[in-house]
Amino acid sequence: MHNLKRQILAGPYLLWIAGFVLLPVGLILYYALTTTSGQFTVFNITSITASVHWKALVLSLELALLCTVFCLALSYPLAMVLNGMKGKKSSLVVFIFILPMWMNFMLRILAWKMLLSNHGVINTILDMLGLPGLDILNTPSAVVFCMVYDFLPFMVLPIYNAMSRIEKDVIEAARDLGAGGFTVFFKVILPLTMPGVVSGIIMVFVPALTSFAISDLLGGGKVLLIGNVIEQAFMQEYNWNLGSGLSLVLMVFVIASMALMNSHGEEGGTGIC
Repeated sequence: MHNLKRQILAGPYLLWIAGFVLLPVGLILYYALTTTSGQFTVFNITSITASVHWKALVLSLELALLCTVFCLALSYPLAMVLNGMKGKKSSLVVFIFILPMWMNFMLRILAWKMLLSNHGVINTILDMLGLPGLDILNTPSAVVFCMVYDFLPFMVLPIYNAMSRIEKDVIEAARDLGAGGFTVFFKVILPLTMPGVVSGIIMVFVPALTSFAISDLLGGGKVLLIGNVIEQAFMQEYNWNLGSGLSLVLMVFVIASMALMNSHGEEGGTGIC
């Protein structure tokens, strides 16, 4: 009877998974492996080797990696600062960081497009100060900048949560045993926060790799990512087969990166070395 109740309660979740996960993935597989007439083909998948598609994929990987590195470099020190604050102060800073996430994603991108434009607020202030203006709009630099802005909270919060769980007694014990500041960080703090680091890397790298709205608005059509290619195949060319094939390839890259980071996270978070 107990198992029957559990199965009944799990029913809505199974329907959700079937309708919003399995069914869409099944449709992507079907369109990726068929032509417009329904015949089997692998052309949609192998088209990733085309010059335009391959360059877009490589550029997407490069920018996603840059975004992840910048977010990690900014987030880890910030998480350490937050962890050293008292309860109310740290809560206030965390609230400030997540506050922009309450705003529409597209509005945040458009806001940065206006700020980074040649006659925007930033260049106006720089001109008033007699400093050279910024000319990064419609470049990969603007895309990475906005990615870091949008995805930084996804890196900060997991690292901060992992760091806040470290007992102070562990750090004090390491110092009592003669460990210096660098030793405590690399032998105690870093290994214990590695699960949070891995979680943050995945939460930043995956959306950065699949992003297309940021490059579309801040790239000015000059920064073509694999997400833009897929979006154009679906929405402009109405070629669902090609779009599904490229999406399947991108899905493989995402799953492979997540599996790789999870394996390193398990190795790094097993204990203090």
